[in-house]
Amino acid sequence: MKVLKYVKFIDLFAGIGGFHQALSYYGAKCVFASEWDKHCQGIYLKNYGILPEGDITIIPENEIPSHDILCAGFPCQAFSISGKQLGFNDTRGTLFFDIVRIAQYHQPSLLILENVKNFARHDEGKTLKVVENSLNEIGYDVFYKVLNASNFGVPQKRERIYILGFRKDLNVKKFIFPHSYSKATSLIDFCLDDSEIKDFIINRSDIKIKNNLEINRDIFGNYPQKPIRIGMINKGGQGERIYHQFGHAITLSAYGGGAGAKTGIYLINGKIRKLASRECARIMGFPDDFVISDSKNIAYKQFGNSVVVNVLKSIVEKIFAVDNLVTFHPKVVSLSSFAGDKSK
Repeated sequence: MKVLKYVKFIDLFAGIGGFHQALSYYGAKCVFASEWDKHCQGIYLKNYGILPEGDITIIPENEIPSHDILCAGFPCQAFSISGKQLGFNDTRGTLFFDIVRIAQYHQPSLLILENVKNFARHDEGKTLKVVENSLNEIGYDVFYKVLNASNFGVPQKRERIYILGFRKDLNVKKFIFPHSYSKATSLIDFCLDDSEIKDFIINRSDIKIKNNLEINRDIFGNYPQKPIRIGMINKGGQGERIYHQFGHAITLSAYGGGAGAKTGIYLINGKIRKLASRECARIMGFPDDFVISDSKNIAYKQFGNSVVVNVLKSIVEKIFAVDNLVTFHPKVVSLSSFAGDKSK
């Protein structure tokens, strides 16, 4: 699967490399990564042989290698809308500005950005408009959509907005985001053997499970493709709700409290428990050979902050299929020419 063999990408706000997983799967080469968190830097180095640079705000754009694709799961916490133009000038003082300045200098063919679902509605949609107008001003046609990981082959409800920017000379006037994989999933299919989960079992006297619970399959024999709540611990507050193994996991989180902090609580093979770090990796689309942190809490935080690999792969495959999409790189004739034959 080397259809992006000659394509180079950079990985900004890289975390543990969800973008890296997806693009390298298709043969693209990472030529630069940036991530300020030391624990993420260490995991990135172990898995990809690249030590990410630190704070992107102090790295000059002319010191970043030339690239064809810019990837970024950028933070949105610093956004404030103070200007009236809702464009490039409004991004100054935010971390998104660093994406804009790098893209403006290097003019990569494609930008792939990801953020939380609520980014689309933040400040009554003005924040998203800032992003769209800023990228438009520096030469990109912008497309975006909220996608749920539950529809893409992993059992986790995780809704995120994905923003694509195609350089205007590529003349991409329409982009249809992927809708879903056809294969249904259940959390139990991604779980470890019972011999490996003893450290994650929850034993408490205030566990309550619904009696005579019946979970119906659809006409295709599939269980509901969403979390199925079946009980609670204590008063059932955040981090205290229990879900069934035949449904999906709730959204993994870098934060949160309660007995099920960061992963949620599940009834799996008769045991009430949290998810193991490796199970979190699996429902984020990371392969089993991916090296994870020895610290459960650090691993939970890293996966809670990551991007789902399966969703990105689906988006990349849709990019292959864009009609008349010209080359990302001189040695690639046309990405669209690979749409029907991914063995090239």
